[in-house]
Amino acid sequence: MGVFSRLADIVNSNLNAMLDRAEDPEKIVRLIIQEMEDTLVEVRSAAAKSIADKKELSRKIDQFQAAQADWRNKAELAVQKGRDDLAKGALLAKTRAAETVEALQRELAVIDEALAKADTDMVKLQAKLVEAKNKQKSMDIRSKSAHDRLRMRTHLHDGRIDDALARYESIERKLDEIEGKVDAYDLGTGKKSLADEFSELEAESGIEAELAEIRSQFGRRTAKPAGSKPAELKLPASKSGGRRTPEAGPGDDGQTGDA
Repeated sequence: MGVFSRLADIVNSNLNAMLDRAEDPEKIVRLIIQEMEDTLVEVRSAAAKSIADKKELSRKIDQFQAAQADWRNKAELAVQKGRDDLAKGALLAKTRAAETVEALQRELAVIDEALAKADTDMVKLQAKLVEAKNKQKSMDIRSKSAHDRLRMRTHLHDGRIDDALARYESIERKLDEIEGKVDAYDLGTGKKSLADEFSELEAESGIEAELAEIRSQFGRRTAKPAGSKPAELKLPASKSGGRRTPEAGPGDDGQTGDA
């Protein structure tokens, strides 16, 4: 009956307390479920044997009860025949059969009690097994959820992202170096780079804008067209009414030359 006592220990155990004390509840609940399932198998096997023993005891009880009645009849027959010695022997055998029946009945009662308790405990154990499996499912869900959250956070802080950014920066650096080499070939050749040409355009646009602003503030004289004649110099008339001759220049003595 050891398996039945182990069944009782499992049934009376506190599953929650066991899991609370466990360092690895998931492992413990798996072991508990395995223990319960193994115990159920063993209990059913033991119960089947006990039921077989019960049937055998019942048959023996019936046999000894029949023998008890038979010895009673034989004792009566011996008395009728005047054989009291045989009657005493028959009654003694009848008494032994009765004692055997009582012993078998006591053993049968023990088996009946054990089977009844095993049946009750098996019902409880099955309920405990369902509870343990539900806890296992709940723990699996919580564990999966926790691992998913951890994996997500790990991905968010994954070093591969930093590596990818570093590779991108390295590529940009290499491109800068290549462009620098190209620009270096233009140094000393007087060739302007595209950036320089745009810079000059921007500077020229700024100068033109500033010049236009100055023109608008102070105005600008219109330049004479090319090829135009200079204005004719007009001299004032003399008092005598004649034309005034030009004054002699330096070195002239006012006299005419020889004819």
